[in-house]
Amino acid sequence: MSAPNRPKDGKSGGRSQPPPRGGAAKPKSGSAPARRAPSRPSGKVAPGSPAARRTREDYPTVQAFVAIGANLGDAQAAVKAAMDAIGTIERTVVTARSSLYRSAPVDAAGPDFINAVVAVRTGLTAEAFLAELHLLEEQAGRERPFPNAPRTLDLDLLMHGNAIKDTPALSLPHPRMRDRAFVLKPLAEIAPDKVPRAAIARVSSQVIERIRD
Repeated sequence: MSAPNRPKDGKSGGRSQPPPRGGAAKPKSGSAPARRAPSRPSGKVAPGSPAARRTREDYPTVQAFVAIGANLGDAQAAVKAAMDAIGTIERTVVTARSSLYRSAPVDAAGPDFINAVVAVRTGLTAEAFLAELHLLEEQAGRERPFPNAPRTLDLDLLMHGNAIKDTPALSLPHPRMRDRAFVLKPLAEIAPDKVPRAAIARVSSQVIERIRD
């Protein structure tokens, strides 16, 4: 019998043989396996990555409410600036802002007040958050020559989560908030569940006007 025909290039004819079971063929002895070049970080945060999705609320927070008032200088501008400034406090985010209201001073003298209330989420303790509010008052030029003096900025911590406190430095909820229309009206605007109708009825005789933008 004659020898089978072989192609001139020396390769076997017919179908190619499948690779051995167990994966790809091993490299010949003495040859180094191919290595994949290590990936290098680009230094940029990929859109949609966990790092890109992190916000200032990536920590335990509680809901708190702050009453804002001013009756010296440009009171409207001072109250609006305070709303923005509260949002710059460490680990704090402003989540809601009431309209501005005009009210006559209560147990005080001087021009009418401009008032508002903001809701926040904060990771600070009540004491630490109140200290930050006092710092904002000082930066706005707040002075205390006598009790209930006219002021460039007044910031009252109304509630801090479900905290109940009664210390020389801090009382929560604010002990006089339910007696003041200039607190209850703006608070009811952004958090109606926090203000019973009976509380609003009790302060109905106090003159307060919502300022239309």
